[in-house]
This record gives sequence, structure tokens and C-alpha cells, in this order.
Amino acid sequence: MPSIAVTLIEGYEDDDKQRLCVALTGALRQVIPAPPDAVTVALHEVAPTAYMRGGVPRHPAPALPDPEALVRAFLGAMEARDLSTASAMLADSFLMIFPGDVVMHTLEELIAWASGRYRSVCKAYERFDTASGETGPTVYCYGTLSGEWLDGSSFEGIRFIDRFETEDGKLIRQDVWNDMGEIKYAEASGG
Repeated sequence: MPSIAVTLIEGYEDDDKQRLCVALTGALRQVIPAPPDAVTVALHEVAPTAYMRGGVPRHPAPALPDPEALVRAFLGAMEARDLSTASAMLADSFLMIFPGDVVMHTLEELIAWASGRYRSVCKAYERFDTASGETGPTVYCYGTLSGEWLDGSSFEGIRFIDRFETEDGKLIRQDVWNDMGEIKYAEASGG
């Protein structure tokens, strides 16, 4: 029955503390084969006046945004074509890699590229998974695509996976995998 004890400076919101407890439980279970209900996480808070490092009082850093919520908000803004809201969630060095090794750095590039492939696309999400990454949390989402091809015909049930890397509460990279090309080829060849 593993137990984790963490000391925090007071000031974090309850939701942030809950996210921390879930993340610590998951991190422990990557190494120790314990069911979630066997893992105990205890957060101990101290007042800023009762905490010093290097002889200097400290205050808590602001919590980073929930990475899954960040990805969901970005994808929602993209689907609504609210590019200014979506752009605000991106790091300056953001890059996207789409099937066929298509690399883009701006949302405007993505919109121009997609305009030659389909009229519209929507995502139905089956699951989101968050994992530790080199620069921050990495979020995977997967599900199916539906929408309208350039000729006006509709499509649905096309599998996709998106992988997002985050750093300092911003999206720095998006990798996209989907079966759109295979479906389009099958339709064109009558298969």
C-alpha cells in the first residue's frame, strides 16, 4: 500500500490539488503494480509565512492549466474557426505534423492546406489520455472524423489520433494520424 506525502505552500485551488493527486497516483502506478484504491496521496499545506527556501519566503507559483482542458479548448476553438482564441494557446515555436509528413507552423497554413482536402470536418472523441512528457504533459486524443468532401458528399467514422505536447501551459506540437487518405483512396478506386 504505497503512500505519497507532498508539502505545498498554501494557495492552490482545490481543482489543481485534485489534478496533482491524480497525476501522482498515475506516476506511482507506472512503476509499482498497485491498484488506484491502494495508493494514498496526502497533501500537506503550509502558510507562505511558514515557508522559506534559501532564507527567503516563497509564494506558490500559479498552477499550469489542465492539459486535457487546454487541448479540448484548442480543438473546440478550431472547430468553431475561432483562430484568435486557438492561437493564444500556442507557443511561438508551435508546429503541426499531418499525414504525409506535412509540417505547418500556423493555423492559417492549416486552414489553407485543409481547404484543398475537404469542406468541413468534425471530431467525435472517444478518449483523452495524458502522460508525462519531456517538456510537460503530453495529451493524446482519439476518435472519429466526420464531415464533407470537396464534392459535397459526406464522410464519417474515419479514425484519428492527435498527440499534443505542452510546455509552460502552451501547446508546442501537434502530431496528427488518421485514415482519411485511405478512405478517400478506397472511395476513388471503388473499394
